[in-house]
Order: sequence, then C-alpha cells, then structure tokens
Amino acid sequence: MLIIEGLIAGALIGSVLGFIGAGGAMLSVPILIYGFDYSASHASTAALAVVLLAATSGLVPKFKSKDVLIKEALIISGLGLITNLSTSLIAHQLSERFILTGFSLVLLVAGSSMLIKPFNSGPERKMSASVLILVSLAIGSMTGLFGIGGGFLAIPVLVLFFQVPQNKAAGTSLLIITLNSIIAFLGHYKIWLDVNWTVPIAMAISAVVISQLASGKSAGVSPIILKRAFAVLLFTISTVTLLNAWIF
Repeated sequence: MLIIEGLIAGALIGSVLGFIGAGGAMLSVPILIYGFDYSASHASTAALAVVLLAATSGLVPKFKSKDVLIKEALIISGLGLITNLSTSLIAHQLSERFILTGFSLVLLVAGSSMLIKPFNSGPERKMSASVLILVSLAIGSMTGLFGIGGGFLAIPVLVLFFQVPQNKAAGTSLLIITLNSIIAFLGHYKIWLDVNWTVPIAMAISAVVISQLASGKSAGVSPIILKRAFAVLLFTISTVTLLNAWIF
C-alpha cells in the first residue's frame, strides 16, 4: 500500500516537474511529512534522492540539445559547496520548528518568483561576482537544510538579470540541482539508515516517468496559468506548514 501511495505522490511531483520545470522538492518534503509521517530531517533527506533522480533524468535531453552551461553550473555549485555541505552536516541537529519555518519562508519566495514577469530575452551576459556568490551560497543553504534544489532561484537569476535564454537557463538549473543534491545527500549520510526508503524510491520512479510524459505535453498549456496555479499551491503549503510549526 505504501508503494502505491508513493507512486501516486510521485506522479503529482512528476507532473509539476514536467509542466513547471521546477518545484519537485517543494512538494516532496510536505508530502513526506504530512502524507507519510516523516520527520522534517528525514523528509528533506529523502527529498534529495527524489530530486536527484528526477533532475538527472531531465538533464540528459538538455545535454543532447546543448542547452546546459556547464562552466556556470560548476561555478555556482562549487561556490555553494561551503553552505551546502556545512548545513547538510548539521541539518539533523536542528529543531523541527526551525526547519519547517525556514522551509515555509523558502516556499513564499518560490511562489513569489513564479509571479514575476520575465524580461525579454537578450544576449547572454556573465554574472557579476557579487551576485554569483550570493546566489550560490543561498542555493547551497536551501539544498543542505531543506532538500530543495534551488531551481526556482537559479532560473530567474539567469533569465531576469543575466538574460540567458530560457532553454539554457532550465538546462543549467537542472545541472546545478543535480550537483547540489549529490553534495547535500552525501552530507546527510548520518541519517541514511534512519530513513524508510520504500516511499521515496517509489516516488522517484513515478516522478521520473511522469515528468517525461508531462514535459511533452507542457507546450500545449499556458505557462502563465501553470505558474500562477503553482504559486497558489506553494502559498497554501507554506501557510499550513507555518501553522503546523507554531500553533498545532
């Protein structure tokens, strides 16, 4: 029964990944916490595995179409290594309330980013050193603490501020997510054996399959409507998580 429920949850996550291009971990964590009674630290660790497999599967076709800026992804992941690894190593020691509150705030930022209207694409530009470092450290922290890949932050920065074409921003973001998820997952090694992997594995398999199917159908659906609907979902999850952390 758990496997079936995990496959269903993975289908939901895969649909979001396929249609939106991000947000897998932002659904994986609350689903594991509220749907399968995982602790916050166990949910974030399991979500890393789900996101890693899903991002890797989506990365393959992006490499084939040459829509991945490898050097930029390696730089961002490398700069974020400090916060990623350090927060990963201490995540299991933090209180449930701290993790849930931080996760909720990240969801609010992510939901808001979905409502920002992109600028018109122009010629590609290099990131300034200060913004590059700040974004890298922020993404690393989110991945290490909450199991979130940070695609929602990487893509807007690449598109909105540095005018990288959307297809290359999405591909580069997937590589950043993959690299950061590997680093964070290794940093969570202390609680690997404490996590029940049955559900996350089922979720990951289903998410990979469904995301590929949904990706092929995404061209026929308005991206504005999808992003607005997803933003509302993130705001709702954030509110519920905050209430759960501080009231219930």
